[in-house]
Amino acid sequence: MQMSKRRAELATELGSELNALLVASRTVTAASAARFHPDLQPAAYQLAAMLAGQGSTKAGRLAERLAMDKSAVSRLAKSLCDNGLAHASTDPDDGRSIVYSLTDAGRNGIQAANAVKSDAFFSRTDGWSDAELTLFIGLLRKFNRI
Repeated sequence: MQMSKRRAELATELGSELNALLVASRTVTAASAARFHPDLQPAAYQLAAMLAGQGSTKAGRLAERLAMDKSAVSRLAKSLCDNGLAHASTDPDDGRSIVYSLTDAGRNGIQAANAVKSDAFFSRTDGWSDAELTLFIGLLRKFNRI
């Protein structure tokens, strides 16, 4: 099926806008990671954010959800633990797996990092009506389901 010329132009414009969004997202994520802990890799922040959203989680599940190698997750989790941001414990169900959870310091760091994100999103949508924001959220939700 051939795309009309107008549809092709719109697809190109969409690609350009999505690229700009991804660049802005990486910038916000880097700033959030730095606020979480300035000495840790941004990937450690992503792991902590996953723990904040899911609660105590096995290392294997974290690796699966983050599409990372288990050894990479272990190194990142160790850096979180070494900095007092997470805690490792043995899985009470099988006694072999390691379960990671955030400490109070880790949860506080995530809250600070989330404030960076909130500020960035607020500044970009300041002046939008509730109807515009609702429409945008709905369209993003629809786009992300594909």
